[in-house]
Amino acid sequence: MVRLEISIALAYEVLDTSCDLLLNIHPAITASQQVASESITINQPLQHNLYIQGDDGTRLMRLQAARGPLQVHYQGVVDIQHIESPPDVLMEMAVADLPLELFSYIYPSRYCQSDRFLALANHEFGSFAPGYYRVLAIRDWVKQRTRFVKGSTAGSTSAIDTLVDHIGVCRDFAHLMIAVCRALNIPARFVSGIDYGADPSMGPTDFHAYVEVFLSDRWYLFDPTGISPTMGLLRLGTGRDAADVSFATVFGAVIATVPPVISIVAVEDHARGFRLPVHQAMVLSTAGKPVCHYLSK
Repeated sequence: MVRLEISIALAYEVLDTSCDLLLNIHPAITASQQVASESITINQPLQHNLYIQGDDGTRLMRLQAARGPLQVHYQGVVDIQHIESPPDVLMEMAVADLPLELFSYIYPSRYCQSDRFLALANHEFGSFAPGYYRVLAIRDWVKQRTRFVKGSTAGSTSAIDTLVDHIGVCRDFAHLMIAVCRALNIPARFVSGIDYGADPSMGPTDFHAYVEVFLSDRWYLFDPTGISPTMGLLRLGTGRDAADVSFATVFGAVIATVPPVISIVAVEDHARGFRLPVHQAMVLSTAGKPVCHYLSK
């Protein structure tokens, strides 16, 4: 098991009389990812409500802030019990066998225009045997052809832009991998979170984005940036692409006074079963199996 201690601090100046915010800074809760303890501190005396979204465990905090400084500080301790599978047994599922609720993850979306990738995906990967190793080849292709440069892209950058420009940040790597997978009818989705284990030379800890691909009846983790071990990935939100899981959606006039301040620490305590995240050969999952409800005549 992996235990991660995290902290997320956001600072804004609200310019309107009031402003509504939807924040995705609480770790998701799944069968494999549980919150041992947490606290939220807000400098303004205002009511906030926490909602859980869907079966992916995404939690959203809704609040209405008044004019003036707004500081939000989340602290939590999260335990992750990974489901491990050997790569050789993981297969792609035929479209006819996919649960119906997974079809949104093979359709094109705002930043993942998979319908524009059909020819490219089949040219590059159509000859590969379907299964884990084809998905791994897609991940490696994205990593090898794309250079990671902080601040190199904008919020409007799509998978097509990353394909052409060969440069991006974690969300761009994720969008490109998702678009190629979907073009081959492999369900793929976007996960926002925080990662442990990145090289300190890359700068302060930031929000991170990675990919989940559906193989053999379960979602499995892939990080096309390769900047941290998959054991060190902590889930905040899950969606079709970045448009679904922004850490902050703001309705009103607000400016960020400083960038988010994020920290993540892994606890090593073998007596209690906590180990540090490391790279490994097994393929990891932290998501539950989808449940499809069929209507019969």
